[in-house]
Amino acid sequence: MAEQASVSSADFAAALMRAGLPVPEDVTGPDGAPAPKRFGVYRNNVIVSLTEALMATYPALVRLLGEEYFRALARLYVSAEPPSSPVLLTYGGSFSTFIAGFPPLEGYPYLPDVARLEWAWLEAYHAADRVPLDPAQLAAVPPEQLGALRFMLHPACRLIMSSYPVLDLVRANRFELEAGVEVDPGQGQSVLLTRPGIDVILHPLQAGEAAFMAALAAGDRLAEAAGSALAVDLAFDLATAIGLLLRSGAACECQIDLA
Repeated sequence: MAEQASVSSADFAAALMRAGLPVPEDVTGPDGAPAPKRFGVYRNNVIVSLTEALMATYPALVRLLGEEYFRALARLYVSAEPPSSPVLLTYGGSFSTFIAGFPPLEGYPYLPDVARLEWAWLEAYHAADRVPLDPAQLAAVPPEQLGALRFMLHPACRLIMSSYPVLDLVRANRFELEAGVEVDPGQGQSVLLTRPGIDVILHPLQAGEAAFMAALAAGDRLAEAAGSALAVDLAFDLATAIGLLLRSGAACECQIDLA
């Protein structure tokens, strides 16, 4: 009996998300008769709720695509990738991948990165709270051991590296609608997202700073991260990067690793 109920639940969920599938046979009304219209109304309500959740998560994409197009795209996404959790907050993380593989949008290659940045903002906003690294802790490290430091990044810290002006696109279409942000389509941008307090802050990064942060996130020691940064940008300034690391609240711990 347990196995039969499980299969029935799976069939119900599949039919709920895919309008082309028939209504499950065991869906009936109060009179015991099949209830395709009732199921259709319920199906539409669920899809609308998921679409609204995606619109709330990706407001810049809604503005870039237009609400009508976004809603149609969202319905396709819901059908292809139904939620695996009852928590709507966690739904939509793969939207950027879906957009990247959607042929009609191939001419707009920046859209997946816009989606990645908006999802990173949501993750940063809801990440666990941690006290940012105290600069005094770093100041207490002997100078000869600074290069051996490993940093633990704050749970809210996110890094987006893009070949497109992703930060300016999100600013212009979400955070600064009235500011007249100029967007240079030929300029790639990298963004560090932090949330040292209540608000998520977006920090633009130079190429070397982005490589530095990526290396720290991968667990590299300070000297190794600096080397990665210099490999892509000879103008990289370590002192400036450390200042950003502390000022932004991107790190919450550090320890010396002489191994």
